[in-house]
Amino acid sequence: MTTVLITGATAGIGAAFARRLAGDGHDLVLVARDEERLGRHATELHDRHGVEVEVLPADLSQDEGIEAVEARLRDRERPVHLLVNNAGFGNKGGYLEVSLADELKMLKVHCEAVLRLTSAAAEGMRERKRGAVVNVASVAAFVPRGTYGASKSWVVQFTQGAARDLAGSGVRLMALCPGFVRTEFHERAGMGTDNVPGWLWLDADKVVSAALRDLSQGKTLSVPDPRYKAMTGLMKLAPRRVVSRASSTTGRKYGPK
Repeated sequence: MTTVLITGATAGIGAAFARRLAGDGHDLVLVARDEERLGRHATELHDRHGVEVEVLPADLSQDEGIEAVEARLRDRERPVHLLVNNAGFGNKGGYLEVSLADELKMLKVHCEAVLRLTSAAAEGMRERKRGAVVNVASVAAFVPRGTYGASKSWVVQFTQGAARDLAGSGVRLMALCPGFVRTEFHERAGMGTDNVPGWLWLDADKVVSAALRDLSQGKTLSVPDPRYKAMTGLMKLAPRRVVSRASSTTGRKYGPK
């Protein structure tokens, strides 16, 4: 039996990871801000799958929240074998329309928390010569999308760089870059999605299945779904100014996970 710690675990991709991994027989540590919701989710997973589910309320935009999760990841007597850094959010509006405080909060959650939690988990994993980290980024990492896209690009670059540094240690790291996923993400950010074509939407459970398959194959980057694989390939080939113009036009209205 192995233990998985998931941040942002009560909704969307995080909840889908929890369902899938509990179904596979893994014990869970669920991290999110809403303690009541965490408790309900934990009880449901325990009753349905018979696994142990620990709840850890923490706000990763605050040092205290990050420190609490770091301490759990460094607990050698209760090792975590897989860390899923999924917590994240979007801000509605373009540059200078979003307050600097909210931009800095995003960097805290998307970058600082990911760095600190990955480091806390990887230390013990390297000692045990076994473990994995999945850092949830976004296809927005590949286009100019302000602070959101920049933070997700950092997640991809950091994860792949760390994966190279830890090659041969038994510790695997992978950045997961989904596109539009049907979750609470856009509603929480106040983003309208009426103009997102239906064919662009992905199912969270299928995203998780693809991610775990790619992780098992040793990939350091996972872009679920052939449609988004093709789109990211085209973005690399298209002139930067074209990609930038398209991104800035759509980014004011909505943004992918």
